[in-house]
Amino acid sequence: MTEDRGLEPDGTIAREGSLSRVPERFAPVVAAARSRLSEVFGPDRLDSAYVYGSIPRGTAVPGVSDLDPQLALRTEPTEADRAGADAVEAGLDASFAEIDGVGILLSGRDTLLSDLERHDAGFFIACLCTPLLGDDLAEQLPRYRPTSLLARETNGDLCLLPPRWRERAAGAATDSERRAMSRGVARRIVRTGFTLVMPRRGGWTSDLSECAELFARYHPHLPERAEQMRLAARTGRAPTADPAVLSMLVDGLAPWLAAEHIAVHGEKAPRP
Repeated sequence: MTEDRGLEPDGTIAREGSLSRVPERFAPVVAAARSRLSEVFGPDRLDSAYVYGSIPRGTAVPGVSDLDPQLALRTEPTEADRAGADAVEAGLDASFAEIDGVGILLSGRDTLLSDLERHDAGFFIACLCTPLLGDDLAEQLPRYRPTSLLARETNGDLCLLPPRWRERAAGAATDSERRAMSRGVARRIVRTGFTLVMPRRGGWTSDLSECAELFARYHPHLPERAEQMRLAARTGRAPTADPAVLSMLVDGLAPWLAAEHIAVHGEKAPRP
């Protein structure tokens, strides 16, 4: 059987999600998100909306998976937009036991289509987001290949995150906060680990276990790092409040991986 590398026949990265793949248990969640986002933002503010992650990939687990919408606004997000998004998040999370949290990303349409974001936010929209409302911005973006440029622009800024993570960890007062942090940190680390080897792999995946195994395959000389990456993948799926795990991710694996990623692919272009 031919290995699925997440590519179209022409070698470009295939869009990984679809509304047709949304599991039946999550269909009412997505429908409610569409309705609520349309109601709160309206056509004057909302250019288009998308959903990404395990729900449109068809791999969501009831009671475990979160709902991840991305909004493209007609102008840059305001404090009022963030407040509206927070209200939608809280309402959806309280209404559906199928999801464990909602995280709405807000971006300006022009930013998503800008040259600076072409291989980061643009790639995210074109390949990792499933259209929910409005005209699909992917039609104005290029087709993407698993290149070193893509690796650099999507994950070449991991080096900036450990200091912020340490500050956040110090302020985390509850197990719930620590679990939420461990999930986000672990997912970012695992996907950076995958993009480290992505051009050699010649494909794309968002599956955390596959990302970790591919990292391990290309680093047979680093068994300890491979095991840490596998632990990160497990944490991304089933987050933990264990401070030792969070410390390993933030203080051990992340700094090493950030330096290795920059050495291989270079540093991400700075943002304003």
